[in-house]
Amino acid sequence: MSKIFSGVQPTGDLHLGNYLGAIRNWVRLQDDFDCLFCVVDMHAITNWQDPAALAASTREVTAALLASGIDAERHIVFNQSQVPGHAELAWIFNCVARMGWLNRMTQFKEKAGKNRENASVGLFAYPNLMAADILLYKATHVPVGEDQKQHLELTRDIAQKFNNDFKCDMFPIVEPLIFGAATRVMSLRDGTSKMSKSDPSEQSRITMTDDADTIAKKIRKAKTDPEALPDTQKGLEGRAEAANLMGIYAALSDTEVADVCAKFGGQQFSAFKQDLADLAVAKLAPIQDEMRRLMADPGHVDAVLAAGGQKARALAEPILAEIKQTVGYLKP
Repeated sequence: MSKIFSGVQPTGDLHLGNYLGAIRNWVRLQDDFDCLFCVVDMHAITNWQDPAALAASTREVTAALLASGIDAERHIVFNQSQVPGHAELAWIFNCVARMGWLNRMTQFKEKAGKNRENASVGLFAYPNLMAADILLYKATHVPVGEDQKQHLELTRDIAQKFNNDFKCDMFPIVEPLIFGAATRVMSLRDGTSKMSKSDPSEQSRITMTDDADTIAKKIRKAKTDPEALPDTQKGLEGRAEAANLMGIYAALSDTEVADVCAKFGGQQFSAFKQDLADLAVAKLAPIQDEMRRLMADPGHVDAVLAAGGQKARALAEPILAEIKQTVGYLKP
């Protein structure tokens, strides 16, 4: 069976975009792939993190994965720092990847901004660690959003260069699994910007820990335009906020945007928002209830991660030993 590696950063405040754009899709992949679901705490510290907050966020994100339907018995759920092989292979890849490749990474430029000289070396070399995450397990497929597609292409380049440099067939050339635009959730305050935890306005996003009243209030206050809802998908062109809200409804109800347009076309936003709020609460409430139950039992969450870490190490160690031998490291 093909193998998937999926990673999520433990930076707290998981939101509806994370759920619809990634986590829900991971749940659906479990029957068709062997899966590793990793809370990437090593990636998180490329920017300084308060240690207590990082530990709490690692547990919160793990609870969200489990509550959403990720099966830690059938698949591997762990946090990255439990497997030393991620860091060891990342160093090897630091020596395989070229500076020019990393200089082309648009996400580093966005995250570092004008203060590039003050960015950490870890932030610059982040894509090499991402490649190590995937190739340490010889994963064949990675679910990625459009913003990570460039990093996955770098992973393919690193795999190819390693195989060529050492005249071997060590690593597979990983294939991306890119999910459709219907799951791209935008800000509730600006339909042209992606929903993000970094947005200063809490009204811009629905978090996985919002209660029913908060979800309903945020949807009621979501930015709209003065026109009635269109009855065809073509009518959404140039109407970013309408497209976003109807796209969210389609994703939550597992229908097509065209069907949502047919159902609500001609209505005013106020009535539609009430239906959207009811749907969002109905879909998210069971997940949130289970999240709260799990977060109240941190010992259980830690035990799940420890068991997953043990399985991941068992999978990684023989592959890493083979890589080290290929590079020319002496056996310990």
